[in-house]
Amino acid sequence: MTGERRDAPGGTAAETWLVALDIDGTLLTYDGVLSEGVRQAVADVRAAGHEVVLASGRSLIAMLPVADALGIREGWIVASNGAVTVRLDPAAPQGWTLEDMVTFDPGPALRLLRTELPDARYAVEDVGVGFRMNALFPDGELDGEHRVVEFEELWSGGGVTRVVVRSPESTSEQFHALAGRLGLDDVTYAVGWTAWMDLAPLGTSKATALEQVRERLHLDARRTLAIGDGHNDLEMLRWAARGVAMGHADDVVQGAAGEVTGSIEEDGAARVLRSLVAPESGRAATAR
Repeated sequence: MTGERRDAPGGTAAETWLVALDIDGTLLTYDGVLSEGVRQAVADVRAAGHEVVLASGRSLIAMLPVADALGIREGWIVASNGAVTVRLDPAAPQGWTLEDMVTFDPGPALRLLRTELPDARYAVEDVGVGFRMNALFPDGELDGEHRVVEFEELWSGGGVTRVVVRSPESTSEQFHALAGRLGLDDVTYAVGWTAWMDLAPLGTSKATALEQVRERLHLDARRTLAIGDGHNDLEMLRWAARGVAMGHADDVVQGAAGEVTGSIEEDGAARVLRSLVAPESGRAATAR
């Protein structure tokens, strides 16, 4: 990746916070609603000169509309749970440039998973385009172009950044148990709220990508803030000097954070963000 030092208006890079924000369940409700309070809080933090980085398990193509809704047209995005990092650039032909991409061979893991979940739906990401899949996913679950291919064609084109496994008949607990039983130790996996699993390159997480962004921007590790609510946020919350879990997150996620804020219904993320621009307003979250 490439990057350059960016001083905050009226301040210096030493005063700038790197603010890493999960999307679903943190900025957006599970129905995809962005509240005005959250939108304004993000705008205020950026106007104060802090570096806001959206960090999500979503594909890049699914994150770009969120960045646009937040008025973010320059800066950094960490997509696909850390496997894809782009820099938003209005001058670029597509509005962004790819700065880093980590790939892996999903074939071995997919073969193992299919022996246990023969009726599951599997998809691999084509960065900036969409997904190849063995069967269509329900409308609205994956963004971009969808191309149905034979199962073996999911990995025939070489390495991929992300695999999505969808099995409505399975619970999240069963997914965790399955991953342990199959010994998926050559990939990084994250299980969502429902029977949904993301596979990523081994050792890749939101935290690994965010640390690279921090280094490129020459920002102080002690001025890093992350807000999240899911198990794919665990590494990010531990990485940040100030890791904040949403109030509706489960005990595992809250245990990885140093603070807990309000739930998504309470605009918990906005509370935390306002503390960066109006610290006199009091504690935005409860320290653990």
